[in-house]
Amino acid sequence: MNQRTLRKHQELARRMEKLEAETFRRTKFLSANDPTNNLADLVERKIRDPLHWLQHHTQTRDPHWREVGAASPYRPFPEKPYFPPIIEVLRREPVVFCLKSRDLMLSWLVVGFFTHDCMTHPGVEILFQSQTEEKAAELVDYAKCLYDRQDEDIKDRYPLAQSLGKQSSLELNFREGNRIVGIPHGADKIRSYHPTALFIDEAAYIPDADASFNEAIAAVQKIVVLSSAGPGFFEDVCVSAE
Repeated sequence: MNQRTLRKHQELARRMEKLEAETFRRTKFLSANDPTNNLADLVERKIRDPLHWLQHHTQTRDPHWREVGAASPYRPFPEKPYFPPIIEVLRREPVVFCLKSRDLMLSWLVVGFFTHDCMTHPGVEILFQSQTEEKAAELVDYAKCLYDRQDEDIKDRYPLAQSLGKQSSLELNFREGNRIVGIPHGADKIRSYHPTALFIDEAAYIPDADASFNEAIAAVQKIVVLSSAGPGFFEDVCVSAE
């Protein structure tokens, strides 16, 4: 190759490098200024972790807000040192039994964990079971509160099948088919569904909690059983695990 041809190739290579650099710069600029990209990235950061979402991008409702002198019943989910390890266990383990007391807010933590999971995963069906239909509806209502009080861009990303006011007190339905359903005690209630997960609250006070657990254990991916202290199935499982 003579010197003239070599110089032409070198000049062409420099032009190609300059063109590639300019193309990269423009692509990066357009991407950075695309509101759709920015919004998607922002929402992903907000919902990357259930506890981060609970504490920074939605609000809980305190029915005793006037008693404590608060200006509003709504506030961010509190920061407790035992929340992160419990969330880690909930994410890792397929079956979790956990003893609670009223002040620990563990029922609300579990509801928040499953609300986040259901909202962000199409097709998921999660059952909340408690002693009565009324108590199950309270759990679902708390999930609805967390959905309703979260940032608007997250709600836009994960729309509901219909407005909260039009949904049953026992259901939270998303447009993609994922849903939370509240049910009273009874293994037969579980047979009516094909749940991905089951949350049994106050299991020590549900006489047939063991039947519900046995009905679900072979069919669902995750079971969380929570209760304050009481004799029976729940206590037996917790004591045997010590």
